[in-house]
Amino acid sequence: MSWMASMSWAGLVLYVAVGAALGALYFFLLYRTVRLHAAQAAALRVVPLYLLRAGAALAVFWAVAQQGALPLLLALLGFLVVRLLAQRWTGSL
Repeated sequence: MSWMASMSWAGLVLYVAVGAALGALYFFLLYRTVRLHAAQAAALRVVPLYLLRAGAALAVFWAVAQQGALPLLLALLGFLVVRLLAQRWTGSL
């Protein structure tokens, strides 16, 4: 396990938590976007949510990727766990 030698367990958990927090924000904004679409809201109310969601994901994953492949994979793991929970919560799985 030499790939873990440079990172403590707290660091590992931190990156998973960052990914989970990003996932929670991302899927909350996605939920809001879908609700606005269903209500036939104006594009001026919907487009900013698209931009915020994409921008947040891009910025966080880019910043984490600067730390290396392992932190990026751990953040992605946290993001995907929240995705699974969001799918179960909405009943779409």
